[in-house]
Amino acid sequence: MLPAARLALVSLLCALSAQAPAQALPPAVEAALARARLPREAVSLVVADADARLPPRLMHRADVALNPASISKLVTTFAALELLGPAYTWTTPVYLDGPVEGGVLQGNLYLKGQGDPKLVMERLWLLLRRVQGLGVRRIAGDIVLDRSAFELAPQDPAAFDGEPLRPYNAAPDALLLNYRSMVFHFVPAGDAARVQMEPPLAGTESPASVPLAPGECGDWRGALKADFSDPARVRFAGRYPTACGMRSWPVAAADPAGHAARTVGGIWQEMGGLLVGTVREGRVPPGLRPALEVASPPLAEVVRDINKFSNNVMAQQLFLTLSLQQRGTGTLAGSRELLRQWWRERLASDPPVTGNGSGLSREERITAGQLAHLLQLAWVSPLMPEFVASLPVAGLDGTARRTGVRSTGLAHLKTGSLRDVTGVAGYVHGSGGRRWVVVAIANHPHAGAVRPAIDALLEWAAREPLPAR
Repeated sequence: MLPAARLALVSLLCALSAQAPAQALPPAVEAALARARLPREAVSLVVADADARLPPRLMHRADVALNPASISKLVTTFAALELLGPAYTWTTPVYLDGPVEGGVLQGNLYLKGQGDPKLVMERLWLLLRRVQGLGVRRIAGDIVLDRSAFELAPQDPAAFDGEPLRPYNAAPDALLLNYRSMVFHFVPAGDAARVQMEPPLAGTESPASVPLAPGECGDWRGALKADFSDPARVRFAGRYPTACGMRSWPVAAADPAGHAARTVGGIWQEMGGLLVGTVREGRVPPGLRPALEVASPPLAEVVRDINKFSNNVMAQQLFLTLSLQQRGTGTLAGSRELLRQWWRERLASDPPVTGNGSGLSREERITAGQLAHLLQLAWVSPLMPEFVASLPVAGLDGTARRTGVRSTGLAHLKTGSLRDVTGVAGYVHGSGGRRWVVVAIANHPHAGAVRPAIDALLEWAAREPLPAR
């Protein structure tokens, strides 16, 4: 960082860190908190000029460390943009350990995962299509999946909230395929709804249809009486309401450890490929050179998916990539240390408490002031366009699509919610032409009730006249 820029940043941090006496909250915010029966002590609020040309307009409990939920993705994604660069891509190499003769690979085919967060069904199909482009139609050996790039302890998908089949609980993997999830599509036709499972999973049976039922759509998932407990056989013992029309249901893999093998095997088979051996885990032999490799979309696009849709497993993949790139292996401890180092260098202050990079954690802690510092730093960064474009637009898209701000497009906001946590952080576009950093986080047993107060704060930031110079 240039000396002048560092001096400006230190001045900015001092201005925000000097906690002023308790300020009166905007009347509309006070009224919304009162209606929600939430005490002022349950929320932390900051409204400050995005490029620090004015003193903060509002500081309320800005130095109190709170659980930010998914707002912590702002730290992960901006740090990654700086450390890896917006054009960074993940590659997935493919290896052959034998010759191809008459359409038959006389040996094994290896896929080496290197952390690609977006190796979804379509991109895996294209990868295997390129394998067929090498002349491989039949594999005489095995398909071997190398997942050694990340070192992770075994994870229980039910540990966080007892919902192991929710896609947001999917765990990271060096060879993450289709977010470790599957999607069931339901299409009414005649007296039944057709069922399509994507991706096709080898060794997994799924009903081709389910009976239709009259009445309102309502809890259509519950009406299906689904049973995903057996990875080899999906069951729907109920009916699908006709009134629902076409619907899709994403479900996390019932056997996370075996999902990659089932996915590769299923797609290879659906493409007409033959396999004599099995799909199994293993390591690429030393000295073997890739026959081909496929690249992910650039990091700027991946960051957009992470922040717009608050994708937890993609955020964790990105977080682990920090240590993978600098230390050769992706670990949570390594990435936490790298993030702490980056924070101290770039923000010249003590770093927040990070977990897995996604905010799906009960232990993560950050202050509203720290988040405001980060957002102000990002605003004056050359990477500002990529970063801001990744945030949901209030009232229009992503997780902020239903934000209650009266005028759509007034703000770019990252939302966050867990049990006992609700908040937003981002940029509000003021009526006077200013851009304001706004952070609002509630930690309280009834934190979900804070949303009207947050909406009132966003409106106040956008509509109030500029303070006098």
